[in-house]
Amino acid sequence: MSLFCLVHGAFQGAWCWDLLIPHLEAQGHKTVAMDLPIADASASLSQFADVVLQALPKTDDDIVLVGHSMAGTVIPLVAEAHKVRQLVFLTALIPYPGISTINQFSHNLDADSLASLNYEPKELNQLQQFHDEPDMFNPVSVGRDFSDEAVLIELFYHDCQPDVMRWALSKSRSQQAMAYIYETNPLKSLPNLDYKYILCNDDRIISPAWSRYTARKRLGVDAIELPGGHCPHLSRPAQLASVLTN
Repeated sequence: MSLFCLVHGAFQGAWCWDLLIPHLEAQGHKTVAMDLPIADASASLSQFADVVLQALPKTDDDIVLVGHSMAGTVIPLVAEAHKVRQLVFLTALIPYPGISTINQFSHNLDADSLASLNYEPKELNQLQQFHDEPDMFNPVSVGRDFSDEAVLIELFYHDCQPDVMRWALSKSRSQQAMAYIYETNPLKSLPNLDYKYILCNDDRIISPAWSRYTARKRLGVDAIELPGGHCPHLSRPAQLASVLTN
């Protein structure tokens, strides 16, 4: 049996795995989840990774590290410091060593969108390699105010049951940490591990086309595709548990 270490994305917390965990534990697996310091605007990717490392037991050697959305930029750093069996990117960003996320997708944005992100385009030859990639983010999500509940419903929770949607909104956390967008990723290379990428066909945050392309290009795997939106751990936890454990 495995230990599933569940690392949440932006605006969420350890609570967001509460519907998934029973399905994993019913199969005999163990789980651990933690709150990342997303309310700290100064928090770095390495600090996020340290919080995950502190939550991991020292005795388990069959660890599956699952990172949702933003946490795709964090889980490879954890894997550099702690033995894990598999990295799972769940509707997640895939970092590129030595490059920030925004430098990967800035060429897809117009001047107004770049201004809303407080970003000035850089003329760097190393960024040319990203120009063949599809848009990283679904255009409907760019520049939106995620502190607005209506926006969270539209982009995060549109396919959740009404009671789950209300619960998720009540648990939403302030997202001040932006290292996953702006910080140059400290990796020298992605770890040599077993990878899994799970995308959702109606993801309104991260483009499914980008996920398909980049899972193959960076991780060397074909993405596993689920129906629905950005948060399958809330909208279809039983189906997600089946994919995670197979």
